Amino acid sequence: MQIPFRYSERASLGVEWELQLVDRQTRELSAGAVEILEEIRPGGAEEHPKAKHELLQSTVEIITGICGTVADAKADLAGTLAEVSAAAERRGLGLMCSGTHPFTDWQSQLISPKERYLQLVERMQWLARRLQIFGVHVHVGVRSPEKAIPIVNALCQYVPHFLALSASSPFWVGCDTGLASARTKVFESMPTAGLPYQLSGWDEFEAYMETLISTNSIESVREVWWDIRPHPGFGTVELRICDGLPTLDEIGAVAALSQCLVEQFDTQIDRGYTLPTPPSWILRETKWRAARYGLDADIVVDEKGTVRPVRQAVLDLVEDLTPTAKRLGCAAELADVERVLAVGASYQRQRAVGAANGGDLRAVVDSLLAEMRNGLPAEGPAGLPAPSSAGGHAA
Repeated sequence: MQIPFRYSERASLGVEWELQLVDRQTRELSAGAVEILEEIRPGGAEEHPKAKHELLQSTVEIITGICGTVADAKADLAGTLAEVSAAAERRGLGLMCSGTHPFTDWQSQLISPKERYLQLVERMQWLARRLQIFGVHVHVGVRSPEKAIPIVNALCQYVPHFLALSASSPFWVGCDTGLASARTKVFESMPTAGLPYQLSGWDEFEAYMETLISTNSIESVREVWWDIRPHPGFGTVELRICDGLPTLDEIGAVAALSQCLVEQFDTQIDRGYTLPTPPSWILRETKWRAARYGLDADIVVDEKGTVRPVRQAVLDLVEDLTPTAKRLGCAAELADVERVLAVGASYQRQRAVGAANGGDLRAVVDSLLAEMRNGLPAEGPAGLPAPSSAGGHAA
């Protein structure tokens, strides 16, 4: 089975942001996507070019066009966000984003009236119905399929960096899960989600996809929801590991990390380097630690069992990528990674707000609504652990 890989301009960028529709009175997730998307649909068009349905009617996904810089992507998202926000406001709904809603029960949610989603629920049943989770996906362009698989393999070593930085789902149906990213564990239950297989090249990717399709495991490549995957139709490598992020500042930070890493690996391939393929046991262990402990995780960095605080690993990565960021015009957005570390990742901010309000998770929703409007806070809320802390969570 041949899977054509669409040529894509090197280091071009696209971002997808899944927004939650929230009733301003109850703070619950609320259906409204059908009406909002119909209102903002341009006349004569079947749908809005940059605002789409997702699985649940309480979600609107906004997407960018093909962008050259992270700043362009942020501006693109901001324009569509303003459209969706105005239409939501007229219905008494607010917009926010985090990996999970703090307390809404997934059993109360309506599935979007799209055949694709109805078929997914029919096939996956409970696994699909409880996907009340929200993410940010970053696409970075590469020019050939021969580069895509080696870059996907090499990017996997940075799964804990992205996950710890973006973790924003400590709560699930009103309970503190004890995790930084509960979304990660909910999504992993899907048969084709989770860490990608370490494949040898495009030929093996095509053979694997042919097996899945011929055995009716999937209908198309789009149904393989790996944390990092090649996207043949766009000609990109897509990073899907990040939890939903509350602010454009945080989206810019993870987009800059993504763009710089892919560009760095692309350059190394051109220079004749063989990119690393991390052992699968290390990838599983480090992803788990980031999902559990977030920025306080100690991650395994080699086969000898060496561990490092993920917070320091993220800082070192920013330093290493800064020259690449300057060439790509995203140095300011890459520097925002340090702002996130200083004020705390979203899971930390949410927990601090909940603790400061006697465990009232409606206050957490209010804080997420405010962050969507106002951006990343200048400082972390009271009760947030000091930025320098790094828990000793090695096994």
